[in-house]
Amino acid sequence: MAWFEARALDYRYAQGPLVVRGVSFALERGRLMAVIGANGSGKSTLLRMMAGLLRPAAGEMRLDGRALAAMPPRARAREIAYVPQAALPVFPFAALEVVLSGRSPHLGAFAFEGPRDRQKALAALDAIGAAHLAARRVTDLSGGERQMVVLARALAQEPRLLLLDEPSAALDLKHRAGLVRALARLRDEQGLTAILVTHDLGLLGSTFDRVLALRCGEVAAEDAPDKVLETGLLARIYDEPNVRAGRIDGRAVVWVEA
Repeated sequence: MAWFEARALDYRYAQGPLVVRGVSFALERGRLMAVIGANGSGKSTLLRMMAGLLRPAAGEMRLDGRALAAMPPRARAREIAYVPQAALPVFPFAALEVVLSGRSPHLGAFAFEGPRDRQKALAALDAIGAAHLAARRVTDLSGGERQMVVLARALAQEPRLLLLDEPSAALDLKHRAGLVRALARLRDEQGLTAILVTHDLGLLGSTFDRVLALRCGEVAAEDAPDKVLETGLLARIYDEPNVRAGRIDGRAVVWVEA
């Protein structure tokens, strides 16, 4: 049995058509998976179902043998952290205070953060190269710096499963690379499992273990990166005949010809 399983997931908004149809996949613990596909293919909807923010119209998800639908919210929050596309704090808290809020699933009722929680928060900032932001107000940070703080908050939650919806969209090249290195290190050292929605196919390289490709709400492919990042398959997924895929130093690269 796989550590995380999605079985025949369907989802529709209101009374509209299905935007996710029969999506099934399995992932072992300590793996990094990227979810790719064109706009409107169901990537973010799928992630929000995994985070418990949307209830599937059909199908189920299981984590380590347990049905996610049966898990109380606090228990789910100890296992799963979710970083949405737009998660920028609007109040002038210090970055460290924002990251400390990720410790709430581990605190009792009316309990306050202690020295151990502060240590976990600082370690989370350091893990993504953002320790220097700890004392700065988030309202004074750039969009990319705020995104790093939100990522650190999710890491401070100490999840076993981390869900990231386009986390690199506001990051420059240096911090995108730092994000991928941090995820790989946490996978290798702590057994973290992460599922990341991205349009940045250049992030995948040889770091990710699996790629799930969606097309019109359905699974178009689910395999190792070098199996999915192929010209013909990408052309079909993105409905773009000029997309090309190749290899540089053994790693997949993707581009579009004019």
